[in-house]
Amino acid sequence: MAVTEPNSNADSMKTKLNVGCGTDVKVGFVNIDIVPLPGVDIVHDLQSLPWPFENNLFDEIHLIHVLEHLTDTVGTLEELHRISAPDAKVTIRVPYWNSPDMIADPTHKRQFSERTMAFFDPAKSECINRPYYSTARFQITRLSAYIKCFIYIRVTSRPLTTILFFFARYLGGIVWVVEFELVCRKGVEY
Repeated sequence: MAVTEPNSNADSMKTKLNVGCGTDVKVGFVNIDIVPLPGVDIVHDLQSLPWPFENNLFDEIHLIHVLEHLTDTVGTLEELHRISAPDAKVTIRVPYWNSPDMIADPTHKRQFSERTMAFFDPAKSECINRPYYSTARFQITRLSAYIKCFIYIRVTSRPLTTILFFFARYLGGIVWVVEFELVCRKGVEY
């Protein structure tokens, strides 16, 4: 799909990006999606890399229920790293690997656990032991679990999330969504 020029709502000085926004258009963000919905600033197929942005451009990036729809997780994280300014905040929210939401949607292509982003965090053993998976580096600053009791409830307490992820892994259907808050790290040795 071709890239369209930003519409009048897109300010070239915006430093926040809402990736795969769909109908969740955020004010103050550049909103990008594959579908030209109202409020979308840039129409682009996110699977077509590179994305139409300069290096080190964004201070904050949101991917809310987007990454599971893309085929190349590593390539997408590398693209996020490329367009993130140093110390940019990146929020990624995806369905948990064994949640009913993950398996219900026929457009979901990838599964995620609480350990997935550890492969991009230079302080985590997953990244230390396999630094060759990717050159993108992000520090995980918060890991949240969403449970569902008629509505989503966000749990951020480390002891509670540890317990929830333990039971979710072995019993299933407890954690529905996992959210990673990351900080982009540039110039990290690996």
